[in-house]
Amino acid sequence: MSVSRRRNMVVPGHEKLSIVRQCALLKISRSGLYYAPRGESAINLALTREIDQVFTEWPFMGVRQMRAYLKLQGYNVGIKRVRRLMRLMGLMPIYQKPITSIANSSHKHYPYLLRGLAISRPN
Repeated sequence: MSVSRRRNMVVPGHEKLSIVRQCALLKISRSGLYYAPRGESAINLALTREIDQVFTEWPFMGVRQMRAYLKLQGYNVGIKRVRRLMRLMGLMPIYQKPITSIANSSHKHYPYLLRGLAISRPN
């Protein structure tokens, strides 16, 4: 059961169980009971809208290019904020990854000499 569901099970003002005892029984901390998430600020919401529009048009833009673009648009943002927001939205740029598993045809291919043997003992 998730913590938020357990948090809803605590009844303030219960006649027999105090809040401390209810939290102990549900194995949640009392500070977690009173914590209310704040959500994103207005500037972060504006940045996410801008990032989403730009990324839809140019899906190859990574964090550094996105930060440079936002700086040109007048936003004073750092690379860590842009990275966090892009990660929060699940955006991953499209780019050419290195091809490391394709063998060069001009290199000599050495055969695996133990392929048909039954290994029955060490050495």
